[in-house]
Amino acid sequence: MVLRRAAATGAGAAADVWLRSYAAALPSVRCAHDEPDVHDWFARVLVPRYETWVAVTGNTVVGVLVLKGKELKQLYLEPEWRGRGLGDRFMSLAKQQHPDGLSLWTFQVNSPAQRFYQRHGFTEVERTDGRHNDEQEPDVRYVWKPPT
Repeated sequence: MVLRRAAATGAGAAADVWLRSYAAALPSVRCAHDEPDVHDWFARVLVPRYETWVAVTGNTVVGVLVLKGKELKQLYLEPEWRGRGLGDRFMSLAKQQHPDGLSLWTFQVNSPAQRFYQRHGFTEVERTDGRHNDEQEPDVRYVWKPPT
């Protein structure tokens, strides 16, 4: 398993991981964008403009992490890779890249993600009714600050 920066040629594979993971982890949440839009977003925005990392085994992308400054924007794994330590490796990488702290949003219905982030030292700082996200889904903001 290798964690590396995503290349433009790998944007489609990263988008596919995102789509499969979203469908598996968030079955009750309406995906606000269709498959072509997600692929376009990865190719035009996430990979070229943000710090996008992929986990690769063999020639297969099995995870994606996107950082925008100190904000963890995306962390999605192939469903069969959940619970195998890959999320932990991505979280270590994110903290190494931004040792002064990170923030993120997740949906309130995603209790496994909330437990994961809490286990990694993130604390809840805000809840909203979802009116500011594309899915219109209630969400929660978490912040991680390094120990002092």
